Amino acid sequence: MKIIGIADTTFARWNMGASAIDELEHIGTGFRIIRHTVPGMKDLPVACKKMIEEEQCNIVMALGMPGPMEKDKMCAHEASTGIIRAQLMTNTHIIEVFVHEDEADNDKELAVLADKRAREHAVNAYDLLFRPERLVKMAGTGQRQGFEDKGPVFK
Repeated sequence: MKIIGIADTTFARWNMGASAIDELEHIGTGFRIIRHTVPGMKDLPVACKKMIEEEQCNIVMALGMPGPMEKDKMCAHEASTGIIRAQLMTNTHIIEVFVHEDEADNDKELAVLADKRAREHAVNAYDLLFRPERLVKMAGTGQRQGFEDKGPVFK
């Protein structure tokens, strides 16, 4: 049985982990979910790496919500760099799912975006494990998680 890891933060203003888990539970079977919640984004890389190495997760989702300040953006970049390193060290996909607070104009839009992006990336994680051919079919189609898809450059 495959294991999908969910790593999220208390810093986020939306329970993105719950959204991802809810979506995964409606997609299919053949996996179990392990969830770890950490304080902030810079804690995500080690949480993901530990889930892969110590709990044998086959894929992990790293969910976080950087604030709008320049310092928040710097922390998000550092977390992203750490997540990339953890992927390379473990040879395992870690799907980074960040929603920056300044991507939305108000809290209601932010909640919708965070929920939608977490859910759409949960489908991506599932597809990487169980239906990789589905991703191949979507190559070059301008998919945008959380927003309307852009579509291909040429039809």
